Amino acid sequence: MWTTGHNIQESIIESIMWSGAALVTIPFVWLIGDLLWNGWTHLTLSFVFSPPLHAGRAGGIGPILVSTGWIIAICMTVAIPIGLGTALFLSEYTRNDHVLGRLIRSSLDILAGVPSIVFGLFGNAIFCQALGLGFSLLSGGLTLACMVLPILIRTVEEGLRAIAQDQRISAAALGLSHHTMLQQILIPAAMPNLLVGTILGLGRALAESAALIFTSGYVDRMPESMMDSGRTLAVHIYDLSMNVPGGNPHAYATALVLVGLLLSINLLATRIAARWTSPPQHQA
Repeated sequence: MWTTGHNIQESIIESIMWSGAALVTIPFVWLIGDLLWNGWTHLTLSFVFSPPLHAGRAGGIGPILVSTGWIIAICMTVAIPIGLGTALFLSEYTRNDHVLGRLIRSSLDILAGVPSIVFGLFGNAIFCQALGLGFSLLSGGLTLACMVLPILIRTVEEGLRAIAQDQRISAAALGLSHHTMLQQILIPAAMPNLLVGTILGLGRALAESAALIFTSGYVDRMPESMMDSGRTLAVHIYDLSMNVPGGNPHAYATALVLVGLLLSINLLATRIAARWTSPPQHQA
């Protein structure tokens, strides 16, 4: 009797778990299928490398990809060093009850929930107008850096705090300075979390459109420098689907490229993180 009831309980729990997995998987598969069905026929080498024509109804996304690369490169170049440095400061130089540490953490948590359009208005006021950068790739990249910093800092900080205290004690017992311990033990051990935070930030940056409309602009021509205006893939998708009659086919194809980039980056990051975290294999 007890065995029968136990088996029924296990079956119910297993059914709930499978249902939860299906609720997560089915929308993703549906999304990919919809993008493939509507965008695959337009996805050619000419589409990837040629410039858009007729407001995006024809041509391709060559300049859009270049503008996206510029903005992402600027964003990560600024965000990664600042994020790593801030995470090290919070983890190693401030206690949990430290006033400055609590203030910084509270600010980061608040910033993580701020709508992207607010970041766009902030970027427009500070970078475009106050600093005189105008609508440019640089303004867009700096605005995205402000957006991804909260995610990056908190992820790396948690990774640093998760490092076993025994490693710190052993390093101190060996006479290593705090700087040497940071350089040779803590930072390498936190690299998987840094990678995770970078990928999360990169995913948000690639998918962002509202903040960039106010900072990098709508221009779809090939940028010659970071001071030129340009649109990212997400902004291009928004413009084609909302403002350009007949632009949906190329919007689907562009969305397929964007999703493909995100999946490729996540797959690469997963493989790198697995290699970092796997124990070294010694040959006999």
